[in-house]
Amino acid sequence: MATWSNFNLQNGASPLMEQIIFFHDHTLVILIMITILVSYLMINLFFNNYINRFLLEGQMIELIWTIIPAITLIFVALPSLRLLYLLDELNNPLITLKSIGHQWYWSYEYSDFNNIEFDSYMIQYNNSEMKNFRLLDVDNRIVLPMNNQIRIMITATDVIHSWTIPSLGVKIDANPGRLNQGNLYINRPGIFYGQCSEICGSNHSFMPIVIESISIKNFINWINNYS
Repeated sequence: MATWSNFNLQNGASPLMEQIIFFHDHTLVILIMITILVSYLMINLFFNNYINRFLLEGQMIELIWTIIPAITLIFVALPSLRLLYLLDELNNPLITLKSIGHQWYWSYEYSDFNNIEFDSYMIQYNNSEMKNFRLLDVDNRIVLPMNNQIRIMITATDVIHSWTIPSLGVKIDANPGRLNQGNLYINRPGIFYGQCSEICGSNHSFMPIVIESISIKNFINWINNYS
């Protein structure tokens, strides 16, 4: 989860988030190179005293400053398209989780199992005992197995919501009357926090999402005990 004074991205807990971080770093290097080059040229323009009274056109330099940005955009566009297709790729998921957005809570259904559905409300922050995180903890967490492909189906009943887990690289809109699909692959155990990232009303950012990632053996025990 995000912590104080942290300007970096959260540590990736899924292959998709790791790819997003790689793409971010790749694009940032290109932007830094462009910024340094343009700054250098602007400083030279400010401080030189050269004057050419007869310069009317420069076709070669215009050709150069048209082709080079186009090539630079290719180096950004190709990894971006690859990442977009990876985010939509879903191959043989182990289980399916359905998430339904309400004001101001989420409902979850494990479609592959009978009678496993629950609501997830934000719980009150206990300042004296400090057992939970403010505006982030819920009464019923999502329990999912790690190292397995998981399909998530997302919709809403009232307004537009957005199911977002930054450390897993997942942000899927929940639209009323529409069923959107995404995928999760958690590569380590832990507890991962997220929130609704739409602004559809007062206090709407406080719709927390908490995923508890456990081993497949513990997940099967949880399913048996829940039933």
